[in-house]
Amino acid sequence: MTPEAALDQLRTTADAGKAVEMARYHKADRPYLGVANPAIDAAVKDWRAALDAPARVALADGLWRSNIHEARIAAAKLLTQARIRPDDSAAWNLITAWVPDFDAWAVADHASIAGQKRLVWQPERVQELVTWTTSDHMWTRRAALVMTLPWTKQNNPKPDEIAIREQVLGWVAGYVDDPEWFIQKAVAWWLRDLSKHDPDRVRGFLEQYGARMKPFARKEAARKLDV
Repeated sequence: MTPEAALDQLRTTADAGKAVEMARYHKADRPYLGVANPAIDAAVKDWRAALDAPARVALADGLWRSNIHEARIAAAKLLTQARIRPDDSAAWNLITAWVPDFDAWAVADHASIAGQKRLVWQPERVQELVTWTTSDHMWTRRAALVMTLPWTKQNNPKPDEIAIREQVLGWVAGYVDDPEWFIQKAVAWWLRDLSKHDPDRVRGFLEQYGARMKPFARKEAARKLDV
């Protein structure tokens, strides 16, 4: 399966009218085919079943390089799995290489979900995200939070999981003054998800930093709290 063949498969369900709507909605300057997510999912399922890990990484790389919206979504989905054996280093390296290309939420979120799987598989990789938090590229700063969302979800976290959670909360604290809407939204997202599992920690965070957050972000962060 070559990237060209994969793109031809995606094009079989393309819809020109939908492509125009998608371009207007996502506001990123790239080609759109107008392919619905279920069709992308079906294609990716076929490719994953037919290809070994190195071939999946190679196909994902080629699809991403096309710069076509649906191809980038498919590339991310192709690498979104809990285990990539025997070695997931090439997949992780490719995902991190994509981060500077992030320029819209949909593609960034799909790629970040793929990144979440690789971080959970090897949590020490979280340390590679430290430099992202001070990047001039807003989407890179945002990815540091989206990729670490799994650490908001443990009900009974182990000490090393708590350490990562607290480290990321330090990043979140560093973002509260960031004026970018997408950063404030990511801050709220991280805190809201954590509030479902550790509400007291989020209450304490909001007591300390809430006044510096944008009102919409503070409200969203506290939405699941009984306050």
